[in-house]
Amino acid sequence: MSLTITVLVTTRDRPALLADALASIARQTFPPAEVRVADTGAEAAAEPEWAAGAIPLVVVRAPGASAAQARNLIAAPARSTVLALLDDDDRWRPGHLEGLAGALASSGARFAFRDSIVVRERLADDGTREDLETRTLARDWNDALMRTDDYVPPSAWALERSLFDELGGFDPGYRFSDDWDFLLRARRLTVPVRVAGVTVEVRMREGGNASADFGPERLADLARLEERHGVPRLVPKTFWEVAETVSRS
Repeated sequence: MSLTITVLVTTRDRPALLADALASIARQTFPPAEVRVADTGAEAAAEPEWAAGAIPLVVVRAPGASAAQARNLIAAPARSTVLALLDDDDRWRPGHLEGLAGALASSGARFAFRDSIVVRERLADDGTREDLETRTLARDWNDALMRTDDYVPPSAWALERSLFDELGGFDPGYRFSDDWDFLLRARRLTVPVRVAGVTVEVRMREGGNASADFGPERLADLARLEERHGVPRLVPKTFWEVAETVSRS
C-alpha cells in the first residue's frame, strides 16, 4: 500500500493564522491526500483560503472542543495511511512532509518527527508578524528527557494511522498535555524517529498559546500525567522554555 498523508489542523477564532498555516501546507513538496480542519471556535469561521484546490479541504465544526477531542473527531474519517498534525498558529517549511514520508517509508518506523524552531513574535492588528527571538528544538528521541520535558511539538509529528487507532487516539480527559500523554503511550509501541532539519515553526505570542496557561486545570493535567506514566514532578513550561532546557541537557 502506498503511503498517503492526511493533515489534521485544529483552529479556534484565528482566521489570519489559519490562513498562514494552510498556505504552508499548500507549499509542501510532498502534497497530502487531504486536509481536515477542526474549527473549535464559538462562532463559525468564514471558509478559509485554500491555494491547493486539487487537494480536498474539509472543515468540521466542533465548538468548544479541546484539542484532543478536535483531533480525534477529524482523524476518525481520515482516508490516509499516515496522519500529520499542524496547529493553526504554527507553519511548515516546504520539505516537511517529504522528509517525514521518506522516514516512514524507508525506516520501518511508525512515528517520525521533524526539528522545530520556536519563534517569539509580535502579532499586529492587521495580522502581520514580527519575529523577535528564536530557539531550536532539535534532539533525537530520548526516553529520560521526554519524561521531564515534552520537546516534540504536535506540529512536528507524523504517524501511522494504525498506530493512532491502536492507541485509541488522544485521551479526551486531558484539556492540556494530551499530546505529551500521547507521545508517552506511543513510545510503548514504537520508538519515534527524528528526521533532522528544521521544518516546523512554532509561533509564540503573549496571551496566544495554550501552553502558556499555568492555571489549575493545566496543573491538574500534569499531575494526572505524573500518575499515569510514573514520571517525576512536572513543571509547566511553554515550548520556548522547553527549548532552553533541552539545549542545556
